[in-house]
Amino acid sequence: MIVLSQLPWETQEAVETTRQRVARLHAQLPRWELVVWTAGNVSERVPGADLFVIKPSGVSYDELSPHNMVVCTLDGEKINDGTSPRLTPSSDTAAHAYVYRHMPEVGGVVHTHSTYATAFAARMEEIPCVLTMMADEFGGPIPIGPVAVIGDDSIGRGIVETLRGQRSPAVLMGHHGPFTIGKDGQAAVKAAVLCEEVARTIHVAQQKGPVESLPQDLIDALHDRYQNVYGQR
Repeated sequence: MIVLSQLPWETQEAVETTRQRVARLHAQLPRWELVVWTAGNVSERVPGADLFVIKPSGVSYDELSPHNMVVCTLDGEKINDGTSPRLTPSSDTAAHAYVYRHMPEVGGVVHTHSTYATAFAARMEEIPCVLTMMADEFGGPIPIGPVAVIGDDSIGRGIVETLRGQRSPAVLMGHHGPFTIGKDGQAAVKAAVLCEEVARTIHVAQQKGPVESLPQDLIDALHDRYQNVYGQR
């Protein structure tokens, strides 16, 4: 087993900084009403190391702190960090690890069971791109992924297979719920928040009848503007 205290000092500092950031990001999930009880998780890759930090399994959001965030290898194995010896990582750890191993551009992963996005997952339906906000953030519809076993890397394989080659940072795993990715944990949390927001809005719109997707050329133009022009540079 890898022992944190035996790693280079720069790596130890990077781990500590990442634990603080991941603990803060978890507070965003209940704030935006994306989770209930202990469900859901955020992870983030440790810069400069083949490690990531993730929430411990079954621990209340009120009890989360940097000290009980769990550090894992990219194979999903917990390392000996000296601060959380009895805590096991999230049951979704293998899925997160698979994403990090196979999508090196990804620096953060989030999983929630947010109500409206999960309702689409329960129906095995993608979220259609009928809003400019969706074109901006997701570059098209939010795809549906396969039904996969919880606890091993089956979910991770489904995430990678569904999102590879797509612009969407979100996938609805079939009969399960949304997973989002990003360049870091903050970007993945943002995608999770917006995924639920568009799912809710489109659900309400569908109560009045069918909705019409935006034309592809408009989606492309909106996505390019948002990704390359919008905001501060």
